[in-house]
Amino acid sequence: MAFSGRIKQLVKKYGKVAAGVHLSVSFASIFGLYAAINNNVDVEAVFRRFGISPGVAVDGEASPSPAPVSRDEHLQHASLPPCPSEVLQEESEQRQPRNRTMELVALSGGPLGLALLCNKALLPVRIPITIALTPPVARALSRWKLG
Repeated sequence: MAFSGRIKQLVKKYGKVAAGVHLSVSFASIFGLYAAINNNVDVEAVFRRFGISPGVAVDGEASPSPAPVSRDEHLQHASLPPCPSEVLQEESEQRQPRNRTMELVALSGGPLGLALLCNKALLPVRIPITIALTPPVARALSRWKLG
């Protein structure tokens, strides 16, 4: 059965409990995302760790994927090592690494705005969690005579 059918069945059977579970999962997701964003977690590194490649630059253009290069081509384009004065100049001009998370925060209206956008994008993940958690929560509430 499709998600929409399962959600309708869930709401029909559990009613307010299903809505409460979904809101609880949503608030937990928003809070977790806000805490991660506010603590400057490197989102791209997290995506790479789980095998997800965002592939979109901050300005909305797709980031180019590097073309495969054979060993011979790589050696043809190799340059001589830099002279010592260039190395010293580069060391004195060390720049801070680019912080894409903070760029996204600035573009989205702050950490809470970015957390809400990410939460919206995670709806396909939150729905199965709601479907899985609603029956045990309803049973627990009925045991405690609350639901």
